[in-house]
Amino acid sequence: MKERAYLREHRHGLAARAAERYPADARLAGTPLLATPAWRPDAPVPLENIALTLRPEPHRGPRPAAGLPRRADGGRYASYSAAMRELDAPAVFENRPVYRLTRADLAGDRPSLEFGLGRYFDSIDTGTAAAHELAARELAGDPQAGDLPIRRAIGDPCDPRARPVILAVATLTVRLDRAAGTARFPLHWRDPAKVGHAGGMYMVVPTGIFQPSGAAAGNTVNDFDLWKCMVREYAEELLGADEDHDSDRVPIDYDAWPFAARMAAARERGQVRAWCVGLGVDPLTFATDLLTVTVFDAAVYDEMFGALVRDNAEGTVLAARELDEATVAEMTGNKPVQAAGAALLALAFRHRSVLLS
Repeated sequence: MKERAYLREHRHGLAARAAERYPADARLAGTPLLATPAWRPDAPVPLENIALTLRPEPHRGPRPAAGLPRRADGGRYASYSAAMRELDAPAVFENRPVYRLTRADLAGDRPSLEFGLGRYFDSIDTGTAAAHELAARELAGDPQAGDLPIRRAIGDPCDPRARPVILAVATLTVRLDRAAGTARFPLHWRDPAKVGHAGGMYMVVPTGIFQPSGAAAGNTVNDFDLWKCMVREYAEELLGADEDHDSDRVPIDYDAWPFAARMAAARERGQVRAWCVGLGVDPLTFATDLLTVTVFDAAVYDEMFGALVRDNAEGTVLAARELDEATVAEMTGNKPVQAAGAALLALAFRHRSVLLS
């Protein structure tokens, strides 16, 4: 438990130190987030231009077992997720089905993402375990953190063959007011009592695991779409909607869902524009995020999110702030922002002429 508490309290610094274990040129946009060249498009990619492929084969890479927490009787837990469930489970902690990233090319002429299937706890049992391992070594007074068996077994965190890569879609939401000449974005503070990942840190909003809406088989194909995932997260994180869409009984009809239909119509009219600016891995937890930006015309944003909630199932939605150089510098400096959020802000500001055109 003391290692978990240390991890929560020092996560921002731990991530920065974890990044130092990898080549400097692997860091994205001057942040701790790690990325390969194929994950770094030269310019924002329209979301609809990314081809998705689903091949539901199981992951066969190594699953590190060293360094697992010990039980009171001295034996080790079967998995890190088992230890979390028993000792320190957050409010939401379910081993739900997910789409597992197997290949990504965002820098080529034909941007594409390929997926298999997996479970949410796959990331807990590898990446979160690796973060705990590093925190435990630091807490024990080993500033260099010595040999880290879990991290060593995984090797290159940007290689989907080395571990099960569970993808989240991180979205910077921008309210663009052309008349006023402003572009503003909300932030999310992640409550450590409610979430199993990145508690106590700031993040762009919404952010959610790319996964089917429910365990029923029909959802796997129906929900295999980046925009559908983002729409569900908008409803949940900005409007406080329930995550249970009753899709274990019948798949979601996105055309008949009023909120999704309004979002789709505004996007077709060009009043909502969605882009991808990259992909990266958190150096501490190996959480992997697709970095997206959604730009809303001010009137549409106000119509959709006039009833924006302050508190949601994962934390608190904070007041919007300006997407300008001073704000980005502040948030990507010493503020406890997740690595993916910091990289997304830096890239959005870099590409603002395209995103806000």
